[in-house]
Amino acid sequence: MASSTVTSSQPDRPPRPNLAFRRLRGPRSPAEFAALVRRAAREIGERVSCDARYIGRVEAGEIRCPNYAYERVFLHMFPGRTLTDLGFAPRSSVRGRAARPAVAAPRGPSAGERPGERPGESLGAVEPYDLWDRRQNDPPNHEESDVLRRAFMTGGGATVAAATLTPLGLAPSAAAADRPPRRAGIPEAMALEEAVRRIRLLDDRHGADGLYRRAAAPLRAAYALLDAGATRQTTADRLHSGAGELAISVGWLAHDSGRFDDARSHYAEALATARMTGDAGLEAHAFCNTAFLARDAGRPREAVRAAQAAQRAARPLGSARLLSLLALREAGGWAGLADRTGCERALVRAQALFERGRADADPEWMSFYGEAELAGLEAQCWSTLGDWRRASRQARRAAQAQDPHFTRNIALYTAELADDLAREGRPDEAAEAGLRVLALLDQVQSSRIQGMLAGTARVLLPHRRASGVAEFLDRHASYKGPRPVGGGRSV
Repeated sequence: MASSTVTSSQPDRPPRPNLAFRRLRGPRSPAEFAALVRRAAREIGERVSCDARYIGRVEAGEIRCPNYAYERVFLHMFPGRTLTDLGFAPRSSVRGRAARPAVAAPRGPSAGERPGERPGESLGAVEPYDLWDRRQNDPPNHEESDVLRRAFMTGGGATVAAATLTPLGLAPSAAAADRPPRRAGIPEAMALEEAVRRIRLLDDRHGADGLYRRAAAPLRAAYALLDAGATRQTTADRLHSGAGELAISVGWLAHDSGRFDDARSHYAEALATARMTGDAGLEAHAFCNTAFLARDAGRPREAVRAAQAAQRAARPLGSARLLSLLALREAGGWAGLADRTGCERALVRAQALFERGRADADPEWMSFYGEAELAGLEAQCWSTLGDWRRASRQARRAAQAQDPHFTRNIALYTAELADDLAREGRPDEAAEAGLRVLALLDQVQSSRIQGMLAGTARVLLPHRRASGVAEFLDRHASYKGPRPVGGGRSV
């Protein structure tokens, strides 16, 4: 485990909470308000990866002035107001240079512009962390510019490591890597946190298979930042938390692509980081994913123990939704042990906790957990217990309730539905669901989903004459996507 050196540098200036922005959020949870921000961005042709943590940082005063893309979105959401009305500081006081002219009415990018840029904005005058914000507004396949590369390369070891924290694995040159390390500061911590968000966003949309190997570079960079040390204890804490969350994210990419040993190692690294720093939230997250992995790897008793350990860590955090998810992880373990009573008790507890609603204490990484995921995980429990009727009912509910943003989960729930229907003895409906999954595999690369479809195809082979089954089997046989790693059902 990498260590962090903390110096007795001048203390951080305490941020001033943005009470005006908090009032604008009203009764909505940070995650719900973040969803409104993303929707408003789409309305004006912007791309922002806003989530509950970003909203929390704004309200805590950590973000004194948003980048230009967020500025356009906020002014679109609250017409007639200025950034000052929204509780932000003048841009000139934050960036240390003259403010630009007032932002015009929001509009989509014209030909030749990237989302997040406007004519006359010079990249050469932008600080590295501002460039990082710009990077988040680009499409996922955007190639890093030479300006961006140079901006990060010139700052020494920690800044070079931060440059590597992109989902596309911007790797520093060998000469840059040999420079004496410089202690990490707030920009590097921000880069690490944004890398975690971006990887999760890409996984939600496209699945794990195409991302796992590219995520290795950001993870190495995260631990390079820890080795470089931090200028302040608060920054060191953020770096450790960010590195642990990144290890879990990379572990999940390994998990979902069938690389169970790699996933176990990454989850263990995150757990060690949590234990070393006393981070209960990170510990609960690491145990949560360890329980899920144990269930998938055929170790149900370990899944139960890990889920119960996660619940012990999570109880002081004040998030009923987190405890609900952890109860579902426990239910999955009991199902794997064929303990129907234990499974049903955990499912009842998960539902009751879920109904308490969202809270500000809900972790940022739980943005995926809603009605759809609750139903999907319950479907997997009933499937493991062989109750195909209940399983198919919950899987259908999950697929119908899922936010369209989570393309990978829509494919997963529909694949679960296809398999449950096939085993329930409804081959025509199973084939119809299977065809819907195949139509999504151009966007989603997940060995888990491919393995589930392969199992469904085997079950449907004797039913080729049923309506739609032959078409599904033929299209599945001709599918040329990545081969499943491990194959078979995941439950």
